[in-house]
Amino acid sequence: MDMRRWIRTSFAVAAAGCAVAAIAGCGSTPTPAAPAVLMARGVAAAEPAADPRPFAAADTAFGLDVLRAWCAEYPGQNLVFSPSTLASALGMAYLGARGSTASAMAAVLHLPADDAAALVAGLQARSNALGKLDGPGVTVAASNQVWADPTVTTLGAYLNSVATGYGAGVAKVPFSSDPAEAAQDINSAIATATRGHITNLVSPDMVAQVGWVLTSALYLDANWTTPFDPAMTQTGSFTTASGQSVTASYLNGDGFSYATADGWTGVALPYAGGNLTMTALLPPSGSASCALPSQAQLAAITAESDSSGSGTAALSLPKVNLSVTGAQGDMRQVLTDLGMGQAFTEAADFTGLSPQAGDLAFVQQAATLTVAEKGTIAAAAAAIGVLPAAARVGGRTITFDRPYLMLVTAKATGEPLFLAEVDNPAAG
Repeated sequence: MDMRRWIRTSFAVAAAGCAVAAIAGCGSTPTPAAPAVLMARGVAAAEPAADPRPFAAADTAFGLDVLRAWCAEYPGQNLVFSPSTLASALGMAYLGARGSTASAMAAVLHLPADDAAALVAGLQARSNALGKLDGPGVTVAASNQVWADPTVTTLGAYLNSVATGYGAGVAKVPFSSDPAEAAQDINSAIATATRGHITNLVSPDMVAQVGWVLTSALYLDANWTTPFDPAMTQTGSFTTASGQSVTASYLNGDGFSYATADGWTGVALPYAGGNLTMTALLPPSGSASCALPSQAQLAAITAESDSSGSGTAALSLPKVNLSVTGAQGDMRQVLTDLGMGQAFTEAADFTGLSPQAGDLAFVQQAATLTVAEKGTIAAAAAAIGVLPAAARVGGRTITFDRPYLMLVTAKATGEPLFLAEVDNPAAG
């Protein structure tokens, strides 16, 4: 442990008046995720009705930025994450940011330029919209949580904001005295939220020095409106970004709406109930690795493909089983490259969370996504550690036989639940 963080941690451990039970503004009714975790919650305000679509657009722009920077860091590799989940975790941190730290985070997150009250109302509308995506054949479950060490004080105004915007409460876990137990409590909650798909988001070493961890998790289990016939699944070749030919297992079907824009081709794969769509996005032929559409191109493609803009086509799409965990899920460098570097330095200002809050220790994400004949199963989680201060035609077949993207969105708002770069469907 470097001296700066040792001093901050020691100071935080010695701070007085800092039991979670005494957090100002917390509700008094505990709602523990597990018996060992004490829960409390701020007061969620009933905000005026707001439009969640600008926030969905912000999350899409943020997701494209992240994938672009992440691809540069891990070229030629399969990548999957949830822009919605990562934006939620960072959004909870943003609600505690002040000054230039807040300005930088707002720019990276593409947050609408509104006043604080309008911002929280919009975030609440976004969270409420996510909660309405369930239906026959579709399960969508999102959850957000603040975890705090008993030795730090969390401002009541901050807890009210995260309760209102994200439905999040605070849980007391012993980061400083028993980081192994704290990590186990967080991982257990994330495993439950993701139905066992993500089990080790944080480690004891990651949380040993922090005062707070902010987590967001998302689980998706959605059947296609019309499942692919397993008898039509066939093997075929796929050319990776490096030019290597690998064997992939292709789903095959007909009657899929598609659209084109500037060489990009987008095919809409609707899920049961009509609330969610996957768009498989094939870049222009000859595109370099990590090719991404602009947000305007993406909006045009998704809107037109969803409305049969260019007609219908047969589709040949690889089955995939993607996952990102561990070091590959460390987002600090990506976020720094996007302009959020100050949040990871001593110059960070998160005093809206607590007078004791320092800089961000880590931003960790993990995700899984499986695309098969029946539908899609995906899960994602993100965790942010805050140090204590001083601490994807008729007569046409569209074959996805080279690197492509997959985007799962909510139809009503455009919220990007999952975004993936597939460079090699034969790899995990």
